[in-house]
Amino acid sequence: MAAEEKTFTSEDLGRHNGREEPTIYIGHGGFVYDVTSSKFWKTGQHMKRHPSGTDLTAEIKGAPHGVEVLERVPRVGRLVPGKDPADAHLPDFLLELFRKVPMLRRHPHPMTVHFPLAFGLAVPLFNLLYLFTGKPALEATAFHMTVLALLGTLVAMVTGPYAWWVNYGAKLSFNIKVKMSFSVILLTVLISLFVWRLSNETVLAGRDAAMAAYLFLSLLLPLVVGVLGWFGAKMTFPH
Repeated sequence: MAAEEKTFTSEDLGRHNGREEPTIYIGHGGFVYDVTSSKFWKTGQHMKRHPSGTDLTAEIKGAPHGVEVLERVPRVGRLVPGKDPADAHLPDFLLELFRKVPMLRRHPHPMTVHFPLAFGLAVPLFNLLYLFTGKPALEATAFHMTVLALLGTLVAMVTGPYAWWVNYGAKLSFNIKVKMSFSVILLTVLISLFVWRLSNETVLAGRDAAMAAYLFLSLLLPLVVGVLGWFGAKMTFPH
């Protein structure tokens, strides 16, 4: 690099987002890189989640690729220390924590949400197996899966708003609205199944309207968790 390397503040970098300035820059490790020619940044945003004109030092540590991708693009200057405008809503102590432990920024919700999704799919499966075989152990397993799905949903409904605030600035989008709505539906269905089964251990053995209603509720779970998984994946892997 030349001796007189250009310096950028966070505000300077923020203007190079393909809109305010035609060039698309990103920051990493105290340097600024020009990704204008990269097909992955042609919209000014990578994977519909990582905005240009920002310091991505913490994010790249949790990415599926390493810093070697930056060797393919020109380095155009140095980034002077300062708070990234995209992180203006986050307190300094939290940003420092993310720098030390990057996984705490994006991974808590994706890690925890898999449990209610998996257990939610298992509940109707074991209920149906019980109806076909008549083995009580299968029905008991379905109830245990209901309990685990309920507990997992409660945890995911804590990590979800956290991830929404940290990574999306608590801005409402269509995907977020769908996930919020179906999370409430999932919680309602699971609580209903839990309370119903707790108060009537033989509800599936009756072969009556109550059994049909209980089974119908459990069969709703794959649909609900499927919608949640689909829209969650669209946010995590938008392409």
